[in-house]
Amino acid sequence: MKYQVDQNGFYGNYGGAFIPEALQPIIGQLQKEYIDIINQADFQAEMQQLLKDYVGRPTPLYFAENLSKKYNTKVYLKREDLCHTGAHKINNTIGQILLAKRLGKHKIVAETGAGQHGVATATVCALMGMECIVFMGALDIERQAPNVARMKMLGAEVRPAMSGAKTLKEAVDEALLYWIENPDDTFYLIGSAVGPHPYPDMVSRFQSVISEEIRKQLLEKEGRETPDYVVACVGGGSNAVGAFYHFLEDETVNLVVAEGGGRSIEELETAATSFVGKDGVLHGSKTLFMQDENGEPLEAYSISAGLDYPGFGPLYSHMKELGRAEFFAVMDNEAMQAGLNLCKDEGIIPAIESSHALAILDKKQFKETDIVVINLSGRGDKDLDNYRSYFNF
Repeated sequence: MKYQVDQNGFYGNYGGAFIPEALQPIIGQLQKEYIDIINQADFQAEMQQLLKDYVGRPTPLYFAENLSKKYNTKVYLKREDLCHTGAHKINNTIGQILLAKRLGKHKIVAETGAGQHGVATATVCALMGMECIVFMGALDIERQAPNVARMKMLGAEVRPAMSGAKTLKEAVDEALLYWIENPDDTFYLIGSAVGPHPYPDMVSRFQSVISEEIRKQLLEKEGRETPDYVVACVGGGSNAVGAFYHFLEDETVNLVVAEGGGRSIEELETAATSFVGKDGVLHGSKTLFMQDENGEPLEAYSISAGLDYPGFGPLYSHMKELGRAEFFAVMDNEAMQAGLNLCKDEGIIPAIESSHALAILDKKQFKETDIVVINLSGRGDKDLDNYRSYFNF
């Protein structure tokens, strides 16, 4: 299979585990044991019960009639915004917290950008009675204040990352450093399909419930399991890999990636990795990322805190190399307008991350008979201040 990791954690030329010596024993244990643990019947039973009764799955696959008329194509929205905590992130944190429990860990460290992963991590830590430390860029703490409050209410300690751009990359740096210093009792609960093997594969497996449900729901609604297009935004890549997972090997399904174009690709005020990234090692895996002449990560920029990351997961580098997906840079103004349009057209307020995926409807022409599934990865509550200031409400 072309789009699954090999035994060394590589997707083609990308992936692997480039880690400090201090982490090798704990990562080695994860690599050896994660598949066996997550495939155990009692693990699956507990996870499925929580996804159903706690998260609220399956999430609806909603036929967006007004959008479909407007764009003269069949538009379905996969409503991950209706998950408990307001985004897809909870799917992965449920899986990883159960894994951490079985590995005997009692403390969780995580990173967050927009705050949705931080909230989802704090939520499952509260549920399981585990200590929770979340690193978040100081800039993101300012622009995502509602999610910071949620994390604190849920009992998490939120620590600001003060270096560099003070956004997601720096939060990952700080979380990794903490894990290196506390490997024995701490599990690093990564929020996206990034990092050293086995994390990209592990996150992909836990998020794959999204595409599993899309197949079943489309069969019920359209008499076929496969859409013509699946569209998702990509920062690190967790919501997109969930929406793509069960379609990756079927090349009759077109996959569309919406990246954070930011203000200007030419001026590198962007997070559009596929357009400006180069090969290198970022946060423990070989992938494409924005870098300077010395190979150091550049500061990414996007109006969306969740897309504000200088690279993406190794699967996307592999997909780009093989031409498996079409990549679009969605500029800030295009995403904000697409988000406002969904509010007015369908009565749904999307996260700014998800608005990048919605903007594809204005950037790409679809046929009248096409079935286009857009992964609505999160709801816009956390972004109301951003929307309000942008549109002067």
